[in-house]
Amino acid sequence: MNKTLIEKYKKEAVPALKEKFGYKNNLSVPFLEKIVVNAGVGRLSQTPNFEEKVLPELMKEMSLITGQRPAPRRAKKSIAGFKLRSGQLIGLKTTLRRRKMFDFLEKLIRVVFPRLRDFRGIDLKSVDQKGNLNIGFKEQAAFPEINPETSKFDFGLEISIVSNAKKREEAVELYKLLGMPFKKNQ
Repeated sequence: MNKTLIEKYKKEAVPALKEKFGYKNNLSVPFLEKIVVNAGVGRLSQTPNFEEKVLPELMKEMSLITGQRPAPRRAKKSIAGFKLRSGQLIGLKTTLRRRKMFDFLEKLIRVVFPRLRDFRGIDLKSVDQKGNLNIGFKEQAAFPEINPETSKFDFGLEISIVSNAKKREEAVELYKLLGMPFKKNQ
């Protein structure tokens, strides 16, 4: 009997957080606002025919991972030291909310983390003072939708899980109750 993450939040996390932190109302309990998935194109943008051949492939793989089409992000300023020009494509961004957010988080916890080699858990230092959890992946092959044999390009992902918690401790407790695998020795 597997509960979905939304049911787990409503039936287990909300009462536990109310009891631990003394909330009087269910609406004052911290919740997840959004998940932002970013992929930098970096050196891949220097390849020839980037816009015609490489970019559609990256967008296809990112949309397979997240379940929705990513938005291209362009540079706002030129920086000569980085060989960056204003208006040049520098990354892809997807913002997940509501049902897609919970589905993605459930896939992350139950499928992707167990597939990672030598995964010992997420460091608690990954949660910032505002309660946002930031996770980085060196390559997209950890996701089950990506076939490593047919994937032409490797790119890294950065996942930011944003909560509306007022304190870091509340957010850490929320993530633990949702099943986020943190390191044991902390």
